[in-house]
Amino acid sequence: MSTFRALLVTKPETGYRCDLTDVDASALPAGDVSVDVAWSTINYKDGLAITGQSPVVRSFPLVPGIDFAGTVTHSEHPRWRVGDRVVLNGWGVGETHWGGLAQKARVKGDWLVALPGAFSERDAMAIGTAGYTAMLCVQALQRHWAAQGVAPGSGEVLVTGAGGGVGSVAIALLAALGHRVVASTGRPQEAAYLAQLGAAEVIDRASLSAPGKPLQKERWIGVVDSVGSHTLANACASTRYGGAVAACGLAQGMDLPASVAPFILRGVSLLGIDSVMAPRERREAAWAALAEHLDPTRLAAITREIPLADALQAGRDILAGQVRGRLVVNVNA
Repeated sequence: MSTFRALLVTKPETGYRCDLTDVDASALPAGDVSVDVAWSTINYKDGLAITGQSPVVRSFPLVPGIDFAGTVTHSEHPRWRVGDRVVLNGWGVGETHWGGLAQKARVKGDWLVALPGAFSERDAMAIGTAGYTAMLCVQALQRHWAAQGVAPGSGEVLVTGAGGGVGSVAIALLAALGHRVVASTGRPQEAAYLAQLGAAEVIDRASLSAPGKPLQKERWIGVVDSVGSHTLANACASTRYGGAVAACGLAQGMDLPASVAPFILRGVSLLGIDSVMAPRERREAAWAALAEHLDPTRLAAITREIPLADALQAGRDILAGQVRGRLVVNVNA
């Protein structure tokens, strides 16, 4: 195939554009592994890249899409052979390097992870960067709890942004591991969906999203937060003595209007989670844990499939908070 279909971001004199177009294969960026992409996804960062609402894209032209799953078609890297099934998350793909919202990709082999046999390429993108990030959060909390002697079921775990991709997978994982999960959402109509994932209780995000006291009633042994700003500050303020908060997002804002009180008076730990540049060993451990603990039937509940042509509108929808769970993109449809 000399050409392939892709979303392509350009910056003409008239402004910022993202179009579905045919791209010549010779335009693919440098890399030692070529991949036939089968599935990609729409994440919050992809919505920013597609719409240009935030300067996510750092070079032009560029194919957005921060993750993909597919099959190796050419390799000059010692770890990969033609026919290997692989998944990619992060590494600046979809920001500084052409990403996954296309039928083909060329990347560095060091960025790839072998797709676990338990998952199809579609399954991998139903999990996607959001689910992989959720697993990194859960594993960070598990390491903290192990050091503190905290056992599953010994307290409640809060998940903010519960209707989004990170939140949905985090709920399913934590519930499967035996924790009582409380889901925070601004969409009360999603209560049944969140309960299906494993949430024992659903609370209105309004209880967390406004300015609050520096110290509040202790409730959570752990938190997975993808929201930031006042929500993160209030989550820290209401975490129990010795508990931990895993922070991985900024949907409400990148500010942190908090005090040091939870950290120095209750010993609360704030765990920063970076999924973009995480080392390969941590990525492989996360995907192995997903294969072990994530019930495949949960994926069906959180996933909606769209063709590549619909990804443009989906990018706008995810920024408007109109997307529940995971959107998987069939780049060949």
